[in-house]
Amino acid sequence: MLDADAIIIEAEARAGIADGDAAVRGNLVRLVAQLARDFPMSPEGEASVRDSLLRDTVNRLEGLRWLRDYPEIAKEPIEAPVFLMGLPRSGTTYFQYLFDRDPRFRLIRTWESVMPSPPPGHDPQSVAERRAAFAEMQRRRPHFEGFEALHLYDEDGSDECHAFLEQSFGAAGLNNLYRVPGYFDFLLDEADLVEVYRIHKRQLQLLQWRCERKPWALKYPNHVIAMDAILQVYPDARMVMTHRDPVQALASICKMTLNLRGMRAAGPVDPHEVGRDMLHFIQRHIDRIMAFDAGPEGRRVVHVDYYALVADPVTEMRAIHAGLGIDTPDDVARAVGDWLAANPKNARGRNEYALEQYGLDDAEVAARFASYISRFAIPREREALAA
Repeated sequence: MLDADAIIIEAEARAGIADGDAAVRGNLVRLVAQLARDFPMSPEGEASVRDSLLRDTVNRLEGLRWLRDYPEIAKEPIEAPVFLMGLPRSGTTYFQYLFDRDPRFRLIRTWESVMPSPPPGHDPQSVAERRAAFAEMQRRRPHFEGFEALHLYDEDGSDECHAFLEQSFGAAGLNNLYRVPGYFDFLLDEADLVEVYRIHKRQLQLLQWRCERKPWALKYPNHVIAMDAILQVYPDARMVMTHRDPVQALASICKMTLNLRGMRAAGPVDPHEVGRDMLHFIQRHIDRIMAFDAGPEGRRVVHVDYYALVADPVTEMRAIHAGLGIDTPDDVARAVGDWLAANPKNARGRNEYALEQYGLDDAEVAARFASYISRFAIPREREALAA
């Protein structure tokens, strides 16, 4: 059985510091209880989950230890970060890779997200060692068939914020890895997301300390559930949101969730259960998007048509940069075009999925999401691709 207190005690011993993030312990206790109730795991799956929870806790506590030993880290400014977001499976990873062609921005690297300590500016020699260690970890880590087609990923490429948010167990994507719908609702309705993003900021400060300062470009589709909290922690944050046919996004996240849960579950995962969970999951993301858009800060978001971005990324990136108040240098435009030429659609395999497999009806889902589709003039995917 997973035990939250035992995980924290072991992490404290490994990191050499007592846990000073009081709210996080409550998150972990709640998550472990939800796992026990809603997600029967194989012995191997439970061991894998425990390893993940322990690693997240150790990474968080190591960050605390660095701040204790070097208090100036807490004063490291994170200025005008750009948060890249959208519904899950709406092209945010593709978008992130385009931002990574621009040397004006700093993005989290894949090896940094799971091995953030020691800060690279303090110990530059550790960077090569951690890259090699992470590459070996990835070679040994199991992936489901078709993972490369479903999720754009490179061992030394840019990474999303999931790992940093997972350190406080505030990542919405936990409900894709494991079946914890009650915990997902807890994150939206009760959890302190401001504290979650304070810990997120602390890890950025560790990575930035003693390094060249650049604006961060921070991708995580699920940032959309926490935009108000983000602005409390990062008052000068800029936000860019992709919009894709939500029916297609739902089908895609169903496929990913079915596969991810299946890697740890005690038995076969019910696709219809996944469909019900993910319909609620996407609906709550849409509710947050619509509420923020209607509020006083809604104008801060730069909105992006996913289909236009895929069809002509250079032109769209120019429009996005203009929305952020910056120009598009010629070398950045060339780099975006060159990356697209080197990474054509389906180069890593085709990603096939059907909504009906998950017990959901296309027309019914489209009707449910109609207000969101109308507000952002989102075409149905089959029409957009046929145009």
